[in-house]
Amino acid sequence: MSFKSILALPLALRVRRRMDKWVNDPLTTQERVFQELISVATSTEFGKDHNFVSINSHNDFVKQVPIRDYEGLRFYVDKVVAGEENILWPNKPLYFAKTSGTTSGAKYIPITKESMPTHTTNARNAIMCYIAETKNTRFVNGKMIFLQGSPVLSEQNGVKLGRLSGIVAHYVPKYLLKNRLPSWETNCIDDWETKVNAIVEETVAQDMSIISGIPSWVQMYFEKLVEKTNKPVGELFKNFNLFIYGGVNYEPYRNKFENLIGRKVDSIELYPASEGFFAFQDSQKEKGMLLQLDSGIFYEFVKAADFSNENAKRITLKDVEIGVNYVMIISTTAGLWAYNIGDTIQFTSTKPYRIVVSGRIKHFISAFGEHVIGKEVEQALQEAVLGTEIRINEFTVAPQITPERGLPYHEWFIEFENEPEDMEDFTKKIDLSLQEQNAYYFDLIEGKVLRKLEITKIAKNGFHNYMKSIGKLGGQNKLPRLSDNRVIADKLSKFYI
Repeated sequence: MSFKSILALPLALRVRRRMDKWVNDPLTTQERVFQELISVATSTEFGKDHNFVSINSHNDFVKQVPIRDYEGLRFYVDKVVAGEENILWPNKPLYFAKTSGTTSGAKYIPITKESMPTHTTNARNAIMCYIAETKNTRFVNGKMIFLQGSPVLSEQNGVKLGRLSGIVAHYVPKYLLKNRLPSWETNCIDDWETKVNAIVEETVAQDMSIISGIPSWVQMYFEKLVEKTNKPVGELFKNFNLFIYGGVNYEPYRNKFENLIGRKVDSIELYPASEGFFAFQDSQKEKGMLLQLDSGIFYEFVKAADFSNENAKRITLKDVEIGVNYVMIISTTAGLWAYNIGDTIQFTSTKPYRIVVSGRIKHFISAFGEHVIGKEVEQALQEAVLGTEIRINEFTVAPQITPERGLPYHEWFIEFENEPEDMEDFTKKIDLSLQEQNAYYFDLIEGKVLRKLEITKIAKNGFHNYMKSIGKLGGQNKLPRLSDNRVIADKLSKFYI
């Protein structure tokens, strides 16, 4: 056993004990975070405009600071981007994390000296919790890879600008650098396909033990490894036993991954975003990710079903319920105030507070009032493939409101690796699962407003080629699981089988 392995377990246990202090006192922790945020930002332009000096409670905050998305906060963000100081948070930010918005064009999310450490610390703590629980330290001696965006940064009025994953690449601890792949030069390649091919060449002969990234893009990396070597990934990397992922649900990919790897490996789910690192899976035994309550983020929640109502109630941690779909609202040390990141979550536990991401508030299907969400379609598909040889590369769902004949329906676009022997039975299983999960969908089927879903098969690499065609191949880009319109569906028509 190496010196690094020997040290890993006591360090992990110490980190876990330190975390347990706030895990076991969540409401006091969140109140402290709230008061610190208000106090520090009182003298900023935003703080003055919203009379922070008079805010003493959450009720005061609700009265004086409305919920905003990026477009709603843009008046202030544009000032920060222009180089002005003390606007949303004291001084200037360290970075802008550049993301692509659906309605706002490019978005510039500030990252400050106070918020930056939480992105790296929480990623480390996720691994520490895994070690503390499993006592597995073997992987710390092997090579590790994170499939990420380019670390090359530009500058905007004295503030460095880049993708979040590229910014985080500058904060890899020195003791991990010799274990980390790919090389800096390869990581800086912009073209995703060229980059993945270069990563394959650099890693194929290495002792990879941790592999991390968004599942859809890691899948592409695995496929290229298998294509090059004619070996499953688990045979190629005999010590690979930990997959770390975020961005999308892993379950729809699990069967395909286990086939590519040739065996099961442990996994850790992360919930990072440019706006903050919100949660991570702290246990292999419990469902959900531990909400990070001591990371300079104050959380509010609004029931997703009520979110469009002008007077929808904003609640704090103490009032949340398990299994309810909430829009998550954040206020942070990066100067985002009552900010709607667009995600919906559900609590799986309140002792401690663990969550799952259930979808996007804008990514749902409710063409007829059914309000089907991402979590429901993922679970339906997962149940339909369980115990079968069916393997799915990618999928998305859209409503078909004006079919050439018959009733409207939900159209599922699926790229199969292994197709069902009985497509009709497979379709029926998905549809019945959706009906069981969603009473509105059930009523519409029973009332003959909708007919049962239909599956449209997408050609091999069709989704890959679609993402490439819209300039969103690789990096942090993700395919929406479902849409309330036909924009994606219509563009997929050229990739049908």
